[in-house]
Amino acid sequence: MAAEAQATAAGGLAGEMEMEAYRRLFPLAFLERHLRESVRPDARRLAEARPTTIALAAVSSAHGSALVRLGDTAMLASIKLEVMSPSSEAPDEGSIAVEFHMPPICSPLVRPGRPAEVAPVISKNLEDILMRDAKFEGALFDQWEGILVSIPVEIPLVSVGDDGRVFTVGGNEGKAKYELVNREKRKLTIANVPFSLTCALHKGNVLADPTAEEESIIETSVTIVLDSSDQIVSIQKPGGAVTSMTTIKECISLAKDGRRKLREILMDSVEAMEVDQTD
Repeated sequence: MAAEAQATAAGGLAGEMEMEAYRRLFPLAFLERHLRESVRPDARRLAEARPTTIALAAVSSAHGSALVRLGDTAMLASIKLEVMSPSSEAPDEGSIAVEFHMPPICSPLVRPGRPAEVAPVISKNLEDILMRDAKFEGALFDQWEGILVSIPVEIPLVSVGDDGRVFTVGGNEGKAKYELVNREKRKLTIANVPFSLTCALHKGNVLADPTAEEESIIETSVTIVLDSSDQIVSIQKPGGAVTSMTTIKECISLAKDGRRKLREILMDSVEAMEVDQTD
């Protein structure tokens, strides 16, 4: 019996090694083999996004922050607010600067000393979406590539100096020393929360929220960005094959469904953060 068990285990290990070798040598054939069964290599359904968790207030020194996990991918976002003077051309608009970093530990494609090629592209896309609503009355908070999450942001206390310049005030000592413009910290009003979903397209199949492996194999993808009212903010299709309007509509439908699910996750995360802050 022991010998049979060892033989079975050895056979199973050999089978796994053969499958992994097939996956590496013939990645497209490996993927299509799964697609014929309407399943993906990571066992997700075609329309299923990766499991998502959100931990808010992850960085104590930031005015707002979140640690987000999408499957095996982890992302840390933090927001810092600064006092500024708006331009005369746009007196009701603020300014937004986005810095997106990918350290070498995040992927074998990122080399030490060389920034990832995709990093500035993502930064520019985020800035374009965020600047659509960079008003004093509200703000948009975006999350990278396919799933965007709003981060609750606390507006710091501010005071006005003798020279008329506005500056932030921190700590109890600062509160006692300076005359404050806003006596209490308040949450930044959110006008809209954008959500994006990237879909990989291959031979009539629509794969929601593709992994890095799937993106490296499939040449055509579409990214849909929606606002809180399910209105389309942008549609991006960086090359690839011609895509039908029916497929685009399917991607939009998947994005709407994903936005609703993410909102539920975010609301749960906000409640958990508020409970932790009151304890």
